[in-house]
Amino acid sequence: MLDYLIVFSSSLLAATIAPFYSEVVLAAVLTRQPDALLLLWLLASVGNTLGGVINWWLGKYLLHYQHKRWFPIKEKQLHKAQAGFQRFGIWSLLLSWLPVVGDPLTLIAGMMKVRLLPFTLLVFIGKAVRYGIVIYFAERFLLS
Repeated sequence: MLDYLIVFSSSLLAATIAPFYSEVVLAAVLTRQPDALLLLWLLASVGNTLGGVINWWLGKYLLHYQHKRWFPIKEKQLHKAQAGFQRFGIWSLLLSWLPVVGDPLTLIAGMMKVRLLPFTLLVFIGKAVRYGIVIYFAERFLLS
């Protein structure tokens, strides 16, 4: 049971602004629980998606403070990010699994007021595919 909580928590944490790599945790737990493959995939995908929802929520409400001195994103950077997101649209959320750009992408989606349901579905698809690939390689190289 603790392994499942660790996979879920590490996946959620990895999707927030905090730097963390849940793929290593998932692969390690998979070596201990190879029969729980589907459950581990689901927990990692849902946890990482919920982390993206946290970013979305932060983006949506943090924007109210964009004119404050402490606001972490400069106005020029913000406009550039919003223009880039608008150029590619919500389909860019399928790339939210990417390192470095994925987490800010979910934050910008919140700032752009993307509706939660399409946001969640697209982010889940991207993250689920990533964890499916991680599990595939873990099975090939760690479990064989």
